Amino acid sequence: MTTAKVQIPPKLIPVFSGEADIRGSYGGRGSAKTRTFAKMTAIRAYMWSKAGREGIILCARQFMNSLDDSSLEEVKAAIRSEPWLAGHFEIGEKYIRTIDGRVSYKFAGLDRNIDSIKSKSRILLCWVDEAEPVTGEAWQTLIPTLREEDSELWVTWNPKSKKSATHKRFRQAKDARMKIAEMNWRDNPWFPAILERSRQKDLTERPDTYDHVWEGDFATVTEGAILARLVADARREKRIGSHVEYDENGPGIEISSDLGFRDTACWWFWQRKQGGFSLLDYDGASGLDADEWIERLEKRLAERGWSRLNKIWLPHDARTKTFQSRHSSIERFIARFGMNRCAIVPMTSKTDRINAARTVIRKCEFNETNCEDGLDGLIGWEYEWNEETMTFSKEPLHNWASHPSDAFSYGCQVMIEAPVEKQPEITGYDPFGKPIVAKPTPKVLTEMTYNEFLATKPKSGRERI
Repeated sequence: MTTAKVQIPPKLIPVFSGEADIRGSYGGRGSAKTRTFAKMTAIRAYMWSKAGREGIILCARQFMNSLDDSSLEEVKAAIRSEPWLAGHFEIGEKYIRTIDGRVSYKFAGLDRNIDSIKSKSRILLCWVDEAEPVTGEAWQTLIPTLREEDSELWVTWNPKSKKSATHKRFRQAKDARMKIAEMNWRDNPWFPAILERSRQKDLTERPDTYDHVWEGDFATVTEGAILARLVADARREKRIGSHVEYDENGPGIEISSDLGFRDTACWWFWQRKQGGFSLLDYDGASGLDADEWIERLEKRLAERGWSRLNKIWLPHDARTKTFQSRHSSIERFIARFGMNRCAIVPMTSKTDRINAARTVIRKCEFNETNCEDGLDGLIGWEYEWNEETMTFSKEPLHNWASHPSDAFSYGCQVMIEAPVEKQPEITGYDPFGKPIVAKPTPKVLTEMTYNEFLATKPKSGRERI
């Protein structure tokens, strides 16, 4: 009996060992994951052919307008890289099949051909390459088509967003029959010199995208992004991390918000400091009314041990927005926290808010754990793409990222750095020689008085969104 030796990266050996329903790998460029998975599909085809099995190996991608966009050439190259394997396949311009015709390859795009895939019979293996953009709906349709008893799903992708359906389904799931490995350039024993030169060049010239391209990190800077590059700067400058904590001797907590009607409401927890601001926490959810949010914010402050609340900043339209109640949002918050702890952010243009955010974020540090979801929103905030003009508009895209970003930008409009502490002024000495220190004049944050607030309220009609 002849034995063939197949070389694959050591880190992928556990992925292809033993039984599994799903095998996969994610990571950056140059890891050899795509070539390895292509080669292993051919080995499976060879084994099934020798065992007398018949069926299809389906190679899919989310977007495939033609075979030029498919994995066809990758599979051909993988087969030809193993001389002992190449003789067992017929390879044509547009097809690949075993020499006996029992196992053949099919190529499909999930965005256009998902319904036709459902009708394909005897899919022995489905390999989805470049799987990052595959939608949740596509996964729900595709997976049940694998009806053979021992059929498998293989998935390879370069991560871009933790919000993607692929990330949630294959990296967050806990399933004993799912074998997934991270693969990056350093895990490739045959990493070529030409790619090493390209990697080094990207590290020097394109640091904003290097971690995503080569290290398999989520993308932080994309075309049309508003704050992503500045978040990347904060991470490189070590302004994002677990070291960002509440200063018990510093100013009290301030909270900036974006109130959504039948939508998501988001809240950032700030503490001013000399030279900048500490973003200590973030919260966001949908479907809660004003009273529920008030209770939730109080609970969050108590859990963190932040007993001093200075101000809750509500967006300018909080005078009329409601959470399905008879009272405006500002009225509900004033009733609970008091007039001196609630204020309205001045109304400005979105451009002014964006500029404020771009300026202030350079002076911000973030608690990485507590603000993780909020930071994701800042990274994902982007301008809307205009298909007609093929340009980005001046308006941000309204999506999941706009809510945490709006809440942050509202806060940026009103945040002023804590003043540098001055040495106490000595006005004289008492009979015992002890210096007499002048009492500092208490500083009051800019706020709206109750009379000013009443003057801004509509003179008639119920205040509803």
